[in-house]
Amino acid sequence: MGYSLLLGARVLGAVYGGKSLNEALSVLAGEMPVARAAAQDIAYGVLRRYGWGEFILEQLMTKPLSHGETQALLLAALYRLDTRPESAPMVVDQAVAASGELTGGALKGVVNGVLRSFLRRRESLLQALAKDDVAHYQHPSWWLARLRRGYPERWQDVVAAANQPPPMTLRVNRRCVSVEDYQARLVSAGIAAQAFGQAGLILDKPVGVDLLPGFAEGCVSVQDAGAQRAAELLDPAPGSSVLDACAAPGGKTAHLLERADLDLLALDIDGTRTGRIEENLRRLRLSAEIRVADCLDVRRWWDGKAFDAILADVPCSASGVARRHPDIKVLRRESDIRRLVHTQAAILDTLWSALKPGGKLLYATCSVFVEENSAQVDAFLVRRPDAQRVLEEQWLPQECHDGFYYALLRKN
Repeated sequence: MGYSLLLGARVLGAVYGGKSLNEALSVLAGEMPVARAAAQDIAYGVLRRYGWGEFILEQLMTKPLSHGETQALLLAALYRLDTRPESAPMVVDQAVAASGELTGGALKGVVNGVLRSFLRRRESLLQALAKDDVAHYQHPSWWLARLRRGYPERWQDVVAAANQPPPMTLRVNRRCVSVEDYQARLVSAGIAAQAFGQAGLILDKPVGVDLLPGFAEGCVSVQDAGAQRAAELLDPAPGSSVLDACAAPGGKTAHLLERADLDLLALDIDGTRTGRIEENLRRLRLSAEIRVADCLDVRRWWDGKAFDAILADVPCSASGVARRHPDIKVLRRESDIRRLVHTQAAILDTLWSALKPGGKLLYATCSVFVEENSAQVDAFLVRRPDAQRVLEEQWLPQECHDGFYYALLRKN
């Protein structure tokens, strides 16, 4: 446990220092699987509980520690004390030992004192915590304010769902096998799952992809049920020319190609992430033209031939997938929203010029903020009288799926 607390603290320290969780987790690459899994569980758990541990430390300490990793170690230990109270003596002992590895023993007394004080005052601290919105709802205050404005009757449900671990959902490649037959293969492998949507199966318990029958052969992929809705809504006809403008890591690209033979161009500005599109399509035995390009720089990628259908899965706050990427709660700033809204509008305007008359464009985000979703599309429709909103769906986070927004637009 001490080693997992130490590793978890190092991951958390990197996130609080400004790195994404994916970047921070790279330090675990060479660790044994058991230690890596335990440290990852700690990091995800602490980040999902945004504000919870910080509130408790504010009550127990006169000022934050200047040593960031030790501060992170305290948050990790508090999380373990709360989720595994039966192991409290061992958690305290191992956290103190881990602090010695971080500071050479200089802060062992502080770590020991803070954690033992938490155990003595636990009930009163948790009662006080319930009165603090950020600590209680485990989201930044600006985030909560936007949810209250956008969903006055449902914001607490959105928050509660966003604080829970996400389900593991599969997308069955129906070129390879039917949903029913693949579900039967899962049952034979001892894996229980429930059907959802047109191609989805939600597992009762997450498993490693190496345990999924036919994964290496491309019969199935991991993709949230809400994300699967994009290909279903755009639904390009076989033989259509299609642009996936912000395609990495390629889940939606692959789903489009699983549904129909298409002349598909996939773009992404990030060369590393574009490589993941290639890997995904190779495993699924699918093909598309893939380019590293900024979709706003049309001279780099467009030959002037308009597309029948465009998927605009635009950069966004990712506020709908915070339970899957809990570092967003730490790294995202309210000031980011205005910048993102500006970029989204520019992408919409640019891609519209590449769409055929009569063609359709699906605007998609993984956000729950109105400014990035319905308000963005409303403003676009004012700017573009040749655009018609065919349908609109706002998926709020629930037990069975993450949060997404979709607006299908037709060019008159």
